[in-house]
Amino acid sequence: MLLVAAGALLLASRPKPVAITILPPPLTATPPPTATPSPLQVYVTGAVVHPQQTYTLPPGSRVDDALQAAGGATDNADLTRINRAGFLRDGDQIHLPALGADDSGLPTPMGGAKVPINSASQSELETLPGIGPVTAARIINYRKQHGDFDDLDDLDEVSGIGPATLANLQDLITFD
Repeated sequence: MLLVAAGALLLASRPKPVAITILPPPLTATPPPTATPSPLQVYVTGAVVHPQQTYTLPPGSRVDDALQAAGGATDNADLTRINRAGFLRDGDQIHLPALGADDSGLPTPMGGAKVPINSASQSELETLPGIGPVTAARIINYRKQHGDFDDLDDLDEVSGIGPATLANLQDLITFD
């Protein structure tokens, strides 16, 4: 009988089974798919081997890539009047002036007139390398709140503009 009592005591002191439920992690919103950048279409004119043609280039291309697509510069090209390292945007016209030519009135964002930072419109600001719609709007809003920019240091106060962008802009803008 002692044996039966010990067995009953052992069974009674055993822990009760616990049910474990495994729940899957909660569903999270998946980020929207990112757009694949489209190829760029640029129009190249001036002192290149194949001028006055439109070329299709990959996203992230530079002015020099457009010149190469147009067959390269001719012997009378004035390469000092354009920024060969500038980034291209879809729809840009790149004009490579000939030596001694007065092509100042041509619409070339990389080689034409400087952009007046204190009076430029949204679309004019967007022609500058590294300045998209959001940053252009920030420049305009900053001008409205704080007045004209006096120099590059003032422009550095705009959110989204840092040292690299300032270096790209210094020869392309004026403080009118």
